[in-house]
Amino acid sequence: MRLAQHLVHSGICSRRAAIKMIAEGLVSIDGNVASHPVTVTGNEEIIADGKRAVLPKQCTYMIYNKPVGIDCNCVANNPDSIVNHVTLPTRLFPVGRIDKDSHGLMLLTNDGVLCQQLLSPDYSHPKTYLVTVEPHYQLPDIGTEFQQKMSMGIELDTVVTRPCKLKLLSKNHFEITLTQGLNRQIRRMSRSLGYKVINLQRIAIMNLSLQGLALNQLRELTSEEIQILKANIASPQ
Repeated sequence: MRLAQHLVHSGICSRRAAIKMIAEGLVSIDGNVASHPVTVTGNEEIIADGKRAVLPKQCTYMIYNKPVGIDCNCVANNPDSIVNHVTLPTRLFPVGRIDKDSHGLMLLTNDGVLCQQLLSPDYSHPKTYLVTVEPHYQLPDIGTEFQQKMSMGIELDTVVTRPCKLKLLSKNHFEITLTQGLNRQIRRMSRSLGYKVINLQRIAIMNLSLQGLALNQLRELTSEEIQILKANIASPQ
């Protein structure tokens, strides 16, 4: 992983602070001042501002039902940050993000390898959302044409989204499963077709779901959930 990620997952500081620390020459790898960007294996002796950066031996995995209005960042001086709304057993990090104005399932862990595999564009692991939209410009309610265009892929700037699964549930309400994680992807896809997202909830990440988890609550994954997750995430789809 990148050095900055290593510092984050070692519990030294946030990613932004890690990049700044590296730029200021405060990080060394095996006695040599580090530069940015650089990758590490985790077997090196990494010192950050006098502290040794060591990845945790015991990884923790939790899921959280994030409400609207909570930021996924781990910045303590941000009153809306997730760290100010839940009590975590150790320093954990969100795997992927949900917009502040969206809600639903988040995975939190200090397992850097799993995090990298889940977020890497080389992997195509499914995430499922419930979405409600409203039409702009006197467009009709969503229907077959909307479903086909969203499912086949939509050009966003210079990127065409991957094909995805979309199921219409009711008037202007649908379920969508993505294998991609572009910034605000569902909102941008819908907007390109003339529809505004008014509610977006992530309900599943691979084998993990919100079932039985109340809003603003979190729980540790069971050993079975962790085993299935790791088995499914280990290779590109």
